[in-house]
Amino acid sequence: MRCTMKIVFAGSPEYAVPALEALVKEYGVAAVITQPDKPFGRKKTLTPTPVKSRAEALGVPVYDFNKVREHVEDVMSLGADIMITCAYGQLLSKEILNCFPKGVWNLHASLLPKFRGASPIQSAISAGETHTGVTVMKTELTLDTGGILLVKRCEIGDMTCGELSKKLSYLSAEAAVEAVALIKSGQTQLLVQDEAKATLCKKVSKADGKIDFAASPEHICRLIRAFNPEPLAYCMQGGNVLNILKAQPFEAQGEKGAVICADKRGILVGCGGGAILVKELQPAGGKRMSAADYVNGRKIKAGDILD
Repeated sequence: MRCTMKIVFAGSPEYAVPALEALVKEYGVAAVITQPDKPFGRKKTLTPTPVKSRAEALGVPVYDFNKVREHVEDVMSLGADIMITCAYGQLLSKEILNCFPKGVWNLHASLLPKFRGASPIQSAISAGETHTGVTVMKTELTLDTGGILLVKRCEIGDMTCGELSKKLSYLSAEAAVEAVALIKSGQTQLLVQDEAKATLCKKVSKADGKIDFAASPEHICRLIRAFNPEPLAYCMQGGNVLNILKAQPFEAQGEKGAVICADKRGILVGCGGGAILVKELQPAGGKRMSAADYVNGRKIKAGDILD
């Protein structure tokens, strides 16, 4: 179904690709705005964003502005009615917002007003939330504060960040299609966000994934899931980084950070109020492996200390 409104889509990572595909299929997209190509790999080869690659494959014109706020005339010349953004990666100026008569609408990966900002998926897992989702909101100059058009919810369960991101990316695609239908029909009654319930999450770094074995087993396991597949939660073993990919709470008692036992089941490590059983890990510079394989390589034993 072609849409009488002219749509521009702005996004960059793989997460945003399903939303782009859904909009192209359902309504057609006049243009895509994305981040510039960036060096990748050891050879620093200039590599386009996943959104750019997919848009070009779909035959959609692409604009990869270094700073979109410096290209107001270019954006205005598109003559679009509406822009849908999903993990675009640049803040939009008032002049850019004013280019779209029907507004700019963002697909944010949280149940706003919770987890405004750069790491909503990781933050929801780390905080122990049982549910999260995608919020379609009207973009304002302030970060993720706009009125809410619609919300799509899902359970978190024991998913890793990677698994939950994939689920939310497809939920974003559904939300994008529904949002355009509502906007097209003029059904844009917005829910004002409750500032008293607002939380802000920053971009995470590798340092944020450092495991504190004084924390509870549940807290540590949430951190591990939140940082998988990147940048990975970690601890130190003998001065070397040991990335932890999978673990589960375990009823046992031991010194915080001490290896209680290491066998074919995994590596049992004491922590605050119990223990965790490490099931999968990755030594610094090494490959991912099961904890049992790591034990078989005699690289860890009962009594060793992780910190």
